[in-house]
Amino acid sequence: MSRVIVVGGGASGLVAAIQAARNNNQVTIIERNNTCGKKILITGNGKCNYWNEDQDINHYHSSNPDILSQIITVENQNLVLEFFHSIGIVPKINKGYYYPYPNIAASIQYALKKEVEVEGVTLIENVVVNSIEKEGNEFIINSDTEHITCDKLILATGSKACPKTGSDGIGYDLAKRFGHTIIPVLPALVQLKGEGNYFKLWNGIRTYATLTLYEDGKYCKEESGELQLTEYGISGICVFNISRFVSNGLHAHKKEAVMINFAPWFTGNVQAFIEWMGQRNQAMTNRKLYELLEGFLHYKLVDILLKISNIDKQKSWIQLTDNEKKILVELILAFPLEIIGTNSFDKAQVCSGGVSLEEINPITMESKKVKGLYIAGELLDVDGDCGGYNLGFAWISGMIAGRGVESD
Repeated sequence: MSRVIVVGGGASGLVAAIQAARNNNQVTIIERNNTCGKKILITGNGKCNYWNEDQDINHYHSSNPDILSQIITVENQNLVLEFFHSIGIVPKINKGYYYPYPNIAASIQYALKKEVEVEGVTLIENVVVNSIEKEGNEFIINSDTEHITCDKLILATGSKACPKTGSDGIGYDLAKRFGHTIIPVLPALVQLKGEGNYFKLWNGIRTYATLTLYEDGKYCKEESGELQLTEYGISGICVFNISRFVSNGLHAHKKEAVMINFAPWFTGNVQAFIEWMGQRNQAMTNRKLYELLEGFLHYKLVDILLKISNIDKQKSWIQLTDNEKKILVELILAFPLEIIGTNSFDKAQVCSGGVSLEEINPITMESKKVKGLYIAGELLDVDGDCGGYNLGFAWISGMIAGRGVESD
């Protein structure tokens, strides 16, 4: 029986502890908060979208995708579903998104904490780990209250995202002291800041749109969904899913720009849209230009588009010159927005970057640098799209780490 300490009682840490205990080890969790699983409670707007049946590897991102594919395997995915069945979670599945049937995140937190208790895991809360050393085959964990030793150590401290839940990034320092390489840690699943003088005018608008991200003028990624226009730029799930690319691009001093299609339901080009507007004008008699537009665009957005186009909103469609029509339609179908930054870590749901996967055994999550050291969850250089993927990786990596700790 090995003495195992798990530093961090979040999603990955809880699963790792349970699996290590099931593997006949003496397990202790050290958690800095007054309760484990605090971040779980705010996921999915408090409902906890804990899994997604679409486990395409393209929903996960890392600097080492080949190694990542050895972690996100069908076998490991099935083991996660079996694990949640074993702790009593009944899923409520909506379009492939998994939620606990009661539709509250506390159901997941409670089930995990109860299983920790059932498996005899010791839980130490309200303790901050300051440093960790290894002497011989033993790890020495130095906290603000005591020194604890163990044979095997699992780091599951989380990232720097959402620090109000206790994620202060200390895990990166701990891993670095053990010789690990840290891929630059940047905000992901986060809002984007734009360049413009019209943000106060469009603040609060919500509209369905398609975003196309360009990096140094080259196509990068496209996302569709509800777009939130804010006083600093843009937000919404479709924005979150491109934000990790923007963060990394800006970090590399690349130019990031988004083209917003405010009429994503229209499949034609600019000329086809101009013709469609002409047909719409004929069908809707005696309408001002703004009245034609407000049938499919938010009235505040109409005002902004016409102001930028330098077009009088009281004009009719037929009073516009061909050039004015072209300028207006181009703004509707491809509104250009230069991205100059992201919101900070306190607004980010996760981080991109972290401990390099090149230095981790994907079969056990054991460090290739230090024997007996295992790393799981957000601390690693892996992040996922919105939709349960970041929790999905936490479960998978925590499960592998816990199972990888063999009892001596």
